[in-house]
Amino acid sequence: MDDKPYWLAFNRVPGIGAVRFRGLLEAFGSAASAWAAQPPALRDAGLSQAAVERLLQVRQGLDPASLPAGLERHGLQALTWDEAGYPRKLRELEQAPPVLYVRGELLPEDEWAVAIVGTRQVTAYGRQVAAELAAFLAGNGLTVVSGLARGVDAIAHQAALEAGGRTLAVMAHGLDRVYPPEHRKLAEEIAARGALLSDYGVGTPPESANFPPRNRIISGLSLAVVVVEAGERSGALITAGFAAEQGREVFAVPGKIHAPQSAGANLLIQRGAHPLLRFEDLLEVLNLEMMTAHKTATAALPADATEARLYGLLGREPLHLNDIGAQAGLPIEQVSAALALMELKGLVRQVGGMSYVAREARAAYQAGSA
Repeated sequence: MDDKPYWLAFNRVPGIGAVRFRGLLEAFGSAASAWAAQPPALRDAGLSQAAVERLLQVRQGLDPASLPAGLERHGLQALTWDEAGYPRKLRELEQAPPVLYVRGELLPEDEWAVAIVGTRQVTAYGRQVAAELAAFLAGNGLTVVSGLARGVDAIAHQAALEAGGRTLAVMAHGLDRVYPPEHRKLAEEIAARGALLSDYGVGTPPESANFPPRNRIISGLSLAVVVVEAGERSGALITAGFAAEQGREVFAVPGKIHAPQSAGANLLIQRGAHPLLRFEDLLEVLNLEMMTAHKTATAALPADATEARLYGLLGREPLHLNDIGAQAGLPIEQVSAALALMELKGLVRQVGGMSYVAREARAAYQAGSA
């Protein structure tokens, strides 16, 4: 039985979040078994009477098998924390959302992301900083994460796209709608060149109570959170708080001491956040050189079983094309085509006479031949 529809079904039950859902999986072994469980067993698994009643009410009017088709109609996919495509950094959180809805595409390089958040009542100064920072990050290969809200969020998304980078927008409602509605065009652009994300199912409205919890996803996806401008009670400060709890770096842009839009950012600096005085400071704190090297190595891994087999045969000593084919047990035409592609990707090098070495072995071979 496919268990995923039951994950989606539990995601529709108010009050059953990550902790309670994990407890149900431990108690019953699968979401499907938990969905069919009787009230006494559910209470024994840790659900309160109120939670059991909510589950029974949802269960009466919902067929889990219908949920995947509903996602397809809206052009969405759902990732559970058991699936490979679920963001690794988010999965590591103690209360990672069991289901993450996606419109667009998440890529491995999105692991290197920085969140830019701030006030809706942004000043000209804040607008300039948000746009320039997002463009700077995009130009350095980092994904920009924000919440598609008016003000700083929308400016950061737009600037990242205009700089040719990737951006992720985390929503506080179902992905069958866009809020605020005037950002519909921007949302479509983000979905085409990044992704819209939410842990709220289709049909969930943008209620005010949904916004603070979604901020934990914004910070959870990111290496660091930058607060550009924020009032003392801004939601951006909630995001910064989640970031600190999750072990992420927190930056704040210093502002005028009399400006209400800078009160929250200045307060964060007073409490220990990194003051963002130069964009390069952020990269130094995050150790971009290590990240860039890791991204390059990840991108250069063999893409399929054929490449992996050929790569495993190569080392310090040159190996002729015919010998590679014989040892791999593959047709020479297939080996030749695969090696040509692997050379373009930087996995192997031809060192003369149709002989190849692995990328790491090339320097040693050249030194020995000198």
